[in-house]
Amino acid sequence: MTTLGERETRPMSVSRTWSAWSCTVRLTVDDPAVLGAACGALKALMDRVDKAASRFRPDSELAAVNRRAGSMVPVSRLLVDLVDVSLVAASISGGAVDPTVGAAVVAAGYDQDIVAVRNRRPQAAASPVPASGWQNVQLNRKLAMVGVPKGTLLDLGATAKAWTADRAALVLSRRHGCAVLVEIGGDLRAAGTPAEPWVIGVAEREGDPVAKVTLSHGGLTTSTRTARRWATHKGEAHHVIDPRTGAPAEGPWRTASVWAPTAVRANTFSTALVATGEAALGRVTLAGHPARLVADDGEITELAGWPSSSRAA
Repeated sequence: MTTLGERETRPMSVSRTWSAWSCTVRLTVDDPAVLGAACGALKALMDRVDKAASRFRPDSELAAVNRRAGSMVPVSRLLVDLVDVSLVAASISGGAVDPTVGAAVVAAGYDQDIVAVRNRRPQAAASPVPASGWQNVQLNRKLAMVGVPKGTLLDLGATAKAWTADRAALVLSRRHGCAVLVEIGGDLRAAGTPAEPWVIGVAEREGDPVAKVTLSHGGLTTSTRTARRWATHKGEAHHVIDPRTGAPAEGPWRTASVWAPTAVRANTFSTALVATGEAALGRVTLAGHPARLVADDGEITELAGWPSSSRAA
C-alpha cells in the first residue's frame, strides 16, 4: 500500500479518511477551507464510477455488458472512458494488465466483495480461465457502446480505482486552486503545487513497516498479492491474475510500487510486475519509471532511481 504519513502532514494540510470499495480512502488538501467540499466531490465521483464499473453490483453498467456478452451494449460516457483506459493499459503492458480476466478472477473465487469472500467457508476454486484477450473488446467511442465476446467477463479493477484517483486529484486541484493528494487503496495521485513534497509511506499492507519517500506530483501505486487473499480448498488465493494462465500470479515479486506521471500508468506497471514478473520488467525499465520490488523472500530491489525521503519524485 501507499499512504500519506500520518505524522508528516504539514500544519496547513488537512486530511479526511473513510472506507469505500473495501479499502481506505484518504483525501488531503493544503487549504483547510475546501476539505468538506472536496470530500463530497470525491465521494460523488466514486459513487458514479461504482454504478458504472462495479463487478459486484448487478445494476452496474459493467454487469449489463457482461450479461449481454456477444452484443454491443449502450453505456455512459464514463464507462466508455473507463474501458478505454483499461485497453490502453493492456496495450502498454503487453497484455499483462488485461480487462478480460474477469472470468479468471471469478474462477479463483473472487466473485463477491472481498469481505464476503473472506467470511464464507473455503470453496473449491474452479479451473483457471486464461484471459480471452483485450484485443477482442469492442469499443465504439462515438456511439458509446461496448461489447465483449460470449464467455468473456470484463473486470476494470486494475485501472478504475487509479483512474478515479487521477481524475479527482486533477479536478479538485483546479477547482479549489490548492495542492491535493488522493489515496484510494494503494493508488495515490498528487496534483497542484504543494509548498513541500508530500511524505508517503510505502508498505505491502496496512499496518506494515513503511519505507518513506517524497512525492510532489504524479502517481504512486502499490500492487501486491499479500493483501486481498482468501481461503480455498487448495490453500490461499489472491486477486492478481496472470492473464496468460488465468491463475493467481506466482511470479518472483509479491509486491511492486511504481511512480509514474499518472496513477493509471503507475498502477499499470505495478500490476504488470506482480502479474507477469520478468515479462514486465523490460517494459518498466524502458519506460524509466522508478520502482520498488519485494520478492517472495522479502528481498527488495529498487529500479530507475526510486526516490528516497530526501528527494521528491
